[in-house]
Amino acid sequence: MSLHYTLSVAQTPKVIPNNTTKVFQNEKRLPVQQSADLWADMARWFGDDIRSILANLKDVAFHETEELRLRAGQPFQIRTLAKDLFINKEGEATSPQKAYVVKHEDLVSALERMTQSSVYAAEEDFRQGFITLPGGNRVGITGKIILLHGNIQTIKHISSLNLRIARDISGLASKILPLLLSDDGNVRHTLIISPPRAGKTTFLRDLIRSISNGVPQIGLRGLTVGVVDERGELAGMWQGVPTYDLGLQTDIMDSCPKASGLSMLVRSMSPQVVAMDEIGHMDDVAAITDALRTGVRILCTAHASSFEEAHRRPAIAALLDQGVFERLVVLSRRLGPGSIEGVYDLNSGRILS
Repeated sequence: MSLHYTLSVAQTPKVIPNNTTKVFQNEKRLPVQQSADLWADMARWFGDDIRSILANLKDVAFHETEELRLRAGQPFQIRTLAKDLFINKEGEATSPQKAYVVKHEDLVSALERMTQSSVYAAEEDFRQGFITLPGGNRVGITGKIILLHGNIQTIKHISSLNLRIARDISGLASKILPLLLSDDGNVRHTLIISPPRAGKTTFLRDLIRSISNGVPQIGLRGLTVGVVDERGELAGMWQGVPTYDLGLQTDIMDSCPKASGLSMLVRSMSPQVVAMDEIGHMDDVAAITDALRTGVRILCTAHASSFEEAHRRPAIAALLDQGVFERLVVLSRRLGPGSIEGVYDLNSGRILS
């Protein structure tokens, strides 16, 4: 069974009475058995003790879960949309003092499974501080950093793992998509910003899918989209096949540095639109500037809570000051991940939504 599922959503999140969990309107709730099956599938990445806990989880819905956190010598933690939970050996939420204490062996067992017993082959991912599992789930890694001539070579003596569960939400971008189009139906250069865990990758994925397939209702014909998926989260590629639907006319450069991948896509695949997640290096600036000369349209995301915060990042500031982006989309977690705080016309300074 796949480690993700697709939700159909309307645009305005709401709060369920008598429950602090925030969900999207019209979200399809998973039956109890389906949630249990998804947990059982997720459990395959872990050793016996953690696998047993996940297989017996009580009152922790898979569709509300964001992260699984394992820290050596610390209680096993599950982070949901609403709160942080500490889990005991029986799969029950409890106090930190009574929760299952993660052993170093749990981390080693998990890494062996996640890397298919080839930790050496995953060292390139280790240098970036994470590995990506089939389905786009990303596992953050901390431990002792090994340097060579000042450059990170690998991570040893792993001390913690953070498995972030990827989501695919269709319809999230449809409300504002018309605001991102020019009068002649072209996609405007767009920057999407949000703090961590606020849905920018999910939003970009849905935007790519809509642009690639086309939306006749708003006069948008399907366009050829090139995606540079450096972290493997947008497409969730597995042996050349995307786990997530990115549209009928989308070409994906997987696990490639953004600057190199963008140049390769523009030269070889003739995209009309290119999309990248989490830009922030000066190399990205040079590659985007070069790509603009070909007439390609740019879609990017970046970590920031506001325009002012984005502008404090040198690479983002360079692109903003050059007037590269025409639209700014700001997301937050205020009403749940993917909450649209505003859409801005960066040429005029007007608030569009």
